[in-house]
Amino acid sequence: MSKNLLPPVVLDYGTEVFYRGRRHTIQQESQDFRTVVLREHESGKLLQAPIDDLSSVEALPEATQSDIHARDEQQQQDAERKFECIKPLLDNSQRSTQYVHLRAEELGLHFVTLYRWLKLFETTGKVSVFLRKTRRDKGQAKLAPEVDKIVNDTIESFYLTPQKRKPSKVIREIEKLCAKAGLKAPHGNTVRQRIKALDAFKKTKAREGSKAARDGYAPIKGPFPGADKPLSVVQVDHTLVDIILVDDIHRLPIGRPWLTLLIDVFSRMVLGFYISFDPPGNLSLGLCLTQAFLPKEKWLAKQGIETAWPCWGVPRTIHADNAKEFRGNMMRMACKEYGIDLEWRPVATPHYGAHIERLLGTLNDEIHSAPGTTFSNPRQRGEYDSDARAVMSLAEFEKWFTILCVEIYHQRMHSELGMPPIAKWQEGVLGTKKEPGIGVPPRITDELRLKLDLMPYETRTVQHYGIIWDHIEYQHDVLRRWINSTDPDNPKNKRLFLCRRDPRDISTIWFYDPEVEQYYAIPYRNTSHPAISIWELREAKRRALEEQPKVTVDENLIFSAYDKMQAIEQSAQKLTKKMRRNQQRRSLGLSNAREHLPASAAPQAVPQSVAPSPPRPSIVPFEEVDDMPGSGDHNG
Repeated sequence: MSKNLLPPVVLDYGTEVFYRGRRHTIQQESQDFRTVVLREHESGKLLQAPIDDLSSVEALPEATQSDIHARDEQQQQDAERKFECIKPLLDNSQRSTQYVHLRAEELGLHFVTLYRWLKLFETTGKVSVFLRKTRRDKGQAKLAPEVDKIVNDTIESFYLTPQKRKPSKVIREIEKLCAKAGLKAPHGNTVRQRIKALDAFKKTKAREGSKAARDGYAPIKGPFPGADKPLSVVQVDHTLVDIILVDDIHRLPIGRPWLTLLIDVFSRMVLGFYISFDPPGNLSLGLCLTQAFLPKEKWLAKQGIETAWPCWGVPRTIHADNAKEFRGNMMRMACKEYGIDLEWRPVATPHYGAHIERLLGTLNDEIHSAPGTTFSNPRQRGEYDSDARAVMSLAEFEKWFTILCVEIYHQRMHSELGMPPIAKWQEGVLGTKKEPGIGVPPRITDELRLKLDLMPYETRTVQHYGIIWDHIEYQHDVLRRWINSTDPDNPKNKRLFLCRRDPRDISTIWFYDPEVEQYYAIPYRNTSHPAISIWELREAKRRALEEQPKVTVDENLIFSAYDKMQAIEQSAQKLTKKMRRNQQRRSLGLSNAREHLPASAAPQAVPQSVAPSPPRPSIVPFEEVDDMPGSGDHNG
């Protein structure tokens, strides 16, 4: 588990948790997925506490992964007997040492045994905690390592092939290889058991092809492969929303926004979204993932929405299409950091993205009833004047869309699930009589670190003037000791340092100090420059080169062109939709960026830093041009 994660909290009766630094036991399970009733250990008092404020006493033991109904009758009875022994102690809220000793004497057990069983049960609240661990290799013949390798290698290279060889031929091949190596061959039944235990999908794919495997074991209809629990598989995608929005100053139309959406395949819950006028890219992907991974209380409070959105946590697998931002360095790096498997949709397999695409279609259908909708096509729109009827700004549409997800879609019966998505999520978290839940998902302990991990990055050298990125210089005292430093592995080269930035506000970058293992906020060297976005920088550079094609681009030229652009936009924003959209992107982008990464643009006496990040031995420069332009060298 990542150091940036807390262990999961199980919300079952009897589970021991921390609340406000004190140990408590859950006495009543959550009825609304917001609060639980706790008993404080020291005082014995009962109180109601928000689920979000609970933390686990310790990680779950391996035994909690067992299903008591999957064991034989004798093991079930043994586990249930232990539970019956401690059950009176669980019901007694005023449990005393004397009472435990009396109970132990009554049962003919040592009191230490009862305390051990009590502690074990109160960690999870599940009878299955008393099941003995099952050996993974139980029922398999134990082979010498050399023989075991021959068996596995032969099955892989001789059986799992399009030739579709029979097990009898595999056995003879193994016997031949063992004889050649001077080893005793395993019994034929042992080999047959190994073949029988092979994953059916893997076996069919190797012997009959991918299509046969998909048709037989990954059908279009039915559960998505691996999506058996909340956060086991999530899907992400982008779409251009079928609505025209207005700017929040003149209330005039400025165009259609983009939506990036992440859903949980198991429950179909919306885990996170990001809406903006910026085209899809690493920024929109990173901000969508950030919202998905974190609790939503701050977002809901900002929107003035009281309905619960109880989804957070790091998923096991992210499933995406083949867009470049999903294959970029930022995405790969973040997934590696947080232990996420990143899978891309196979070519010519549209059903792999059916869940997210179907939901995007469903949400757009709802949007078609909102004022300013463009509908899905001109024929459907008819004579409806989308621009004239547009009334919502981007901020207002964010709230409207949050209500659509949280108060309507999550609560409505889902035809495939047979229940609302919120009920399916709660079922997966809390469990049922037949299936244990995953518990409250682990929480991110350092939100700022997460936000940085999901921001675009590049590597840069440190010069006497500081760091230069896209022709703009950044400086701070924290950089002084690294000026002109050389690569420790190759002193002939200058050392490259990891830097991150929010493309919506490039007035500050975040420098990773490899020695103290911290990020520092580094402002413009010239703090009189206005805060701008990467898109404004690109446009200013383009206009500057149009006016002076042979001039050398530097930050003074860029900001001079930017000032001219601002003057033109101020006088023209009422006249053109593009100008109003640019103004809206600027105002919202800067304010949202500073709220997202609260770093001051002015130099600080004490550098602002965030929690340590693990060393990264090899960094590939960030290449996605949709969020930031590439550069010819590492100095600018």
